[in-house]
Order: sequence, then C-alpha cells, then structure tokens
Amino acid sequence: MIKIENLHKSFDNTPVLKDVNMKIEKNEIVALQGPSGAGKTTLLKSIGLLDTIDKGSILFDTQDIASFNTTQQCFFRNQEIGFVFQFHNLLPEFSALENICMPALVSGEIFKKTQQKALVLMDALNIKNKKHAKPDELSGGEQQRVAIARSLINSPQLILADEPSGNLDSKQSTDMFNLFHEISKKHQTTFLIITHNNDLAQMCNRIINIQDGQIV
Repeated sequence: MIKIENLHKSFDNTPVLKDVNMKIEKNEIVALQGPSGAGKTTLLKSIGLLDTIDKGSILFDTQDIASFNTTQQCFFRNQEIGFVFQFHNLLPEFSALENICMPALVSGEIFKKTQQKALVLMDALNIKNKKHAKPDELSGGEQQRVAIARSLINSPQLILADEPSGNLDSKQSTDMFNLFHEISKKHQTTFLIITHNNDLAQMCNRIINIQDGQIV
C-alpha cells in the first residue's frame, strides 16, 4: 500500500531522514520505534503530507503523493489519511460529536449525514453518552477515543498515530491497541504507530526500527 523510496529530509541543512526505504502492506498494523531524535515523527509527518520532503518518493497505491501540489495534498490528506496524536488536538470550544465531525465537514459533507456516521463511531467506541461533552469534561481515555473516531470519520485507508498511548494507563493503552486491531480487521485500515512501549509494539504485526534517520 505504501512504498517509500530514497526519502531525504533536512531541517536547516541538518539531515533528519537519510535515504529511507520501506514498505507497508494494506491492512498491516506497523509499529515505528527508535530513540528520541531518530526521525520517527518527521517520517510520520512526511507520509501524512504534513511535511514536505527534499528528495525521494512516497507511493500510495502507486501514486507518488509527494509530487502532488498543495491542493492535491490537502484533499488527499483529508480523504485518505487519519491522524491520532498523543495530545489529541481536540478543539476545546466544540463538543465531542462536533470534533469528530470536523474533518468530514471540512471536505464538504452534509452535517446530518456526518453526524449519523459520527454517532455510529461513538457507539462502537463506547463514548456515545459523551456526545455533548466538551474536551475538558472528558477523561484522557475518552479524549483519545474521540480523537480515534475523528480519524475514522472520512473512512481513510491509513491511520498515522504518534505516541497515541502516551497519556493513557496500561489498561487503556492495551484496550486502544486491541481497538486498532478491530478497526483494521473490520475496515481494512492500515496503521503506522510510533510507540516507545515495547509491549504495545509487540501487539503490532511488525516493528520497523529507525535510528539516526535511517531504517535499521
């Protein structure tokens, strides 16, 4: 599904990613591990089109998405990629339901249709009773489930998660990874997950290690 070839990325002339080559198959759940500063988040952002690359290609079902123009990248990112972050990035002034709906509304979906889909996701994630709650009224685990639902609202093919268990306890973290497996099985969704937690990484189908900007 994803094939990265000869990817290079620098910041202020300092190389961060150096000739990265990797493949991820459709429906795989892959853990990305490595020490701090190894380039994990930069690689994730590059795949998610949140960072531009200096050189190389990012093939997504044979399309080189790194070569897209800004408009094409924005559309592709909204439709095909979901993001889950450690700090959730929920909008504080909106309810849980509204936060989940946001990516679909940005892409022009009708609110009523989007709301129905969001409620189905909330029900599956056991947070439907929190639909009117603002983020500061939710626990860390509930906020993360809202973020997961938001990442799924446009039915993306790929979910990119950066330390999604960072603010969760061990049970919540295990539950979340089990949920990723359920989602992957049900919706044929591919996951690339940055995690420092070796136990959680072992729950993935495969582990990719990166060090000093290179796959090792």
